[in-house]
Order: sequence, then structure tokens, then C-alpha cells
Amino acid sequence: MAALDARRRLRPTDPETAVFVSGVASMGLEILAGRIVAPQFGSSIYTWGTIIGVFLAALSLGYHRGGKRAASRASNRRMVRLLLGTAAYVAVLIFARDLLLQLTVAIPLPSRFASLPAVVLLFGPPTYLLGFISPYAAELSEKEGLGRASGHVYALGTIGSIIGAFATTYFLIPWLSVELIGLVFGLLLVGTSLAIELPSISRDSALAIGGVALLLVAAVASGSAGVAAEGRIVYETQTPYQELRVVDLGDTRTLYLDGQRHSAMDLDDPDRHVFDYTRYFHLPYLMADDPDEIDRVLFVGGGGFTGPKQFEREYDATVDVVEIDPEVIDVGEEYFGVEESDQLNVYNADGREFLRETDRTYDLIVLDAYKKDKVPFQLTTVEFMQLANDRLSEDGILLANLISAPSGPASEFYRAEYKTMNQVFPQVYSFPTSGTGAIQNIEVVATKDDDRLTRAELRERNERRDVGIDLNEEVGTYRAPPETDDVPVLRDDRAPVDSLLDPMVGQRYVIEESEREANGNETTRATRPETAYAEPRLAAG
Repeated sequence: MAALDARRRLRPTDPETAVFVSGVASMGLEILAGRIVAPQFGSSIYTWGTIIGVFLAALSLGYHRGGKRAASRASNRRMVRLLLGTAAYVAVLIFARDLLLQLTVAIPLPSRFASLPAVVLLFGPPTYLLGFISPYAAELSEKEGLGRASGHVYALGTIGSIIGAFATTYFLIPWLSVELIGLVFGLLLVGTSLAIELPSISRDSALAIGGVALLLVAAVASGSAGVAAEGRIVYETQTPYQELRVVDLGDTRTLYLDGQRHSAMDLDDPDRHVFDYTRYFHLPYLMADDPDEIDRVLFVGGGGFTGPKQFEREYDATVDVVEIDPEVIDVGEEYFGVEESDQLNVYNADGREFLRETDRTYDLIVLDAYKKDKVPFQLTTVEFMQLANDRLSEDGILLANLISAPSGPASEFYRAEYKTMNQVFPQVYSFPTSGTGAIQNIEVVATKDDDRLTRAELRERNERRDVGIDLNEEVGTYRAPPETDDVPVLRDDRAPVDSLLDPMVGQRYVIEESEREANGNETTRATRPETAYAEPRLAAG
């Protein structure tokens, strides 16, 4: 009899099970929220601050209201209703999250708060409902004393939150789509409801549990059938870092990361520069005193590997690529024709960590890494630029692909980065790619030369040197150094990249695309504006 009582004490009670699962679900949904809103609003500190704040506010309100009602209303049956109500709302998220996001985009708010309505609408209600569980469970606890019962319940909820955070981050997001992750949490809530009701389940409860389970399955089943507004979806997945999608439209294959175009390839002519700014990657071969001495090149950021593939094809140089997302590497090999060789090496690592740990010296480093809406701040600072300088040869060159405006309020990030690079390198050059004042790709090139090259000298070198591509138009975008007195030098202890990007919100990002003539040659670029910013919309090579 004593052994039976011991086993019963070890087995969690229904309220304990409910509060543990509510912790798993609440933190899992919080992590998932970043994946759902990032394609629309970016993954800046403002977005994550909004997510954390809304979840804490909704839980607090649920705790407060649940605590006031617990003495008179707490029961296993009501906890089941709360769990099922949360699961039903998760089904709505699975089915209509894109529609709900679009409804909130038009709300006129300052950019820092743009994601607030979406997070409140999508995740406020289910988190609020889950907040009721803990005070209800404390009221129903078998522990003696209010303090002991409350401490036990909130410890269980916190343990559930820890498990939910780690499980979502390390297992669910890398392996499942947003829809399937939502299904997992929804069915977990439904399964918990069923476990609480058994063995004597009423007819109404059975119908409610079955109905919500069917609603979840139907929501997943009615999802995308493999066609997006951008074209035909060839492949899509959730990686440890972002949502990834490969889309074919006509003869162009595009890599989308967190909903934004990051690279493109012409399926009929894979050697063509689809995004015009990738042509500027060849400028260092004009700026070097001897282009034949560019023997080793490093690309930080892979994307669709446009630049690395072109350099491998055009030049007698060893090309290394460091890409932080292993899935991007796999997709590059599977869908964008990337093949490692003695001349092309791909490394799965963080760009700064790779440079810090390598003992190699490079003649050219190309910075082309983005986390959807911005360059990772650790790749923008003066400390990073000094590290890059140390890994460059005596005549080495650094090229950074930035997204900004060349002038005006939206140019703050470009001018701050220019000023930062100029702290380390004697000469820094700017080449906007659009020919307008719009937000665009700006290629910033830094060299160790004491003497500054002029536009005329670069044109003369373009005429004289055979670098595999005519860069006359690219040289023509050469721009005088910008004013930098009103922008900061970016440092590891203060790199306000989000604030510097803020003035870009609400403006259009213009990306130039090359066109192919009937004879196969590339000709004058076509300007293609992206949609108006909710957060900066970027493309990387």
C-alpha cells in the first residue's frame, strides 16, 4: 500500500500536467512568433522586444484575471476549456496568419512599433488564455499552504517554458515548417486536455476535443499547395536561422530568406548576373595594382553563391566562402549549381569567428552577409574591420555590399559604415548601383593604398585590363566621399545598426536587374523596386 501511495505521489496531478504543458506551449509560441512576424517586420531588436513584451503582458493579464477567479471557478474542466481555446486559436494562426499580418501592416505607426499590432493580434489571445492555467493549478494543488502551492506550480511552469524554448529552438524549427510546429503545439494542448478528462470523459468534452483536433489538422491540410505569389515553390524549409524558400518564375530561380530575395540565377544562362550589383564584385580587379596577384578570395555570406561561382569561373584564384546557415549551403549545392573543388571551398561558420580563427591571408574579402533586414552588427564594427585588415595581404582589398541610400536621412547606415571603414583603411570608395537617391545596394571598397584612384584612372584600367567583364558603367557610379560628421563610428560596444536603418522604413528599395539580349549579352539594367518597407527589404548575392 505504501509503494502504491509513493507511485501516486510521483505521478503528476492533472493541474500539474496542465501548468507544465502551458509553459511548454507559451515559450514555444514565443520563439515561433519570431519566425512568423520576421518575414513582414524583420528580426530587429524592436521586433524581438515587442514579442517579449507582448507575451509578458498577456501572461501577466492572464495571471491577474485567473488569480481573481481561481477561488470560485478553478476546476479541471475549466482548465481543459482554456487549453482547447488556446489550441483553437493556434489553428487560426496556422490557417490565417498571413491575412492577419497583412491587416496590421497598414496601421500607421512609427517603424519601431510597426510589429506591435501584429504580435498583439496573433499571440496576445492564446498567451492570455494560458496565463489562467497557473493560478487555477495553484488553487487546485494538493500542496499544503498557499506559498508552497504557488512555488510548486510556477516552478513546473518555468521548467515547461525551458523545455519549450530549447525544443522549439533546437529541434522543431530546424526540422519542421511553421504550420507543422503550430500543429505540434496545438495537438499537445489537445492531448493534455484528453489526458485530464480521462478516464470518465463526457460527451461534450469528447466532441470539443475531437472538434479542435480536426480544426488543427484541417488548418494544416488547407495550407500552401506549392504555389506562391512569387512563383512556383521548388523547395522550402525552416532553418536554424531563417525561413528559406527556393522559387522559380519563368527562367529565373530566386532564393528567398525570411520572405526577401537574396539571390537569383538564370536557369537558361547560369553565368548571367541577374542582380546587377553582383557585377560590382569585380571592381577590385580594377583597383588592385596587379590583378594577377589576387590569388585568394574570401566571401563572407553565401546566399545563392553568385559571386563565388563567377570568381571561380573567371579568375585563377582560390575562392573560400563562409556561410553560417548549413541549409543555405545545401540549397546552393542542390538548386544553384555550387560544386566544391580545389578552387572553391565552402565553410559552415560565422564570418567573424572564421576570420578570427583562420591563419590564412586573403587578397580580397567580400562582405555579403545579411540577416534578412540588415548586416549582422558584429560584421560592421571598427573592431571587425581591423580583424579583416589583419587577414588581408599587404595590398589586400575589402568590398562591402550595403543596403542604404547614398544621401538624405536614409543614408545614415551607409555613411556610418563608410566612416567606420575609414578608421582602418587609408582609402574608401563608394559605388551606388541605382543612379538614383533611392535605397539601393551600395558597394563600398576599401584599400590599403596611400594614393586615391580617380574615376578617370579606373576607366583607363577598365579599357586596358581584361577582367572578364566590362565595368565601364559600374565605374561611372564612382561617388565622392560622403559627409560623416553626424554619424557614429560603429564599435562592438555600440553599433546602433537598427537605429541607423530606421529612416529607411517606409521607403522603397530599388534593385537593378540585368537584361539578356537575343545574342546572350547583358545589356542596360532594368530597375525593379521592391515593396514599401515594413523593415528594410534586402537582397544579397
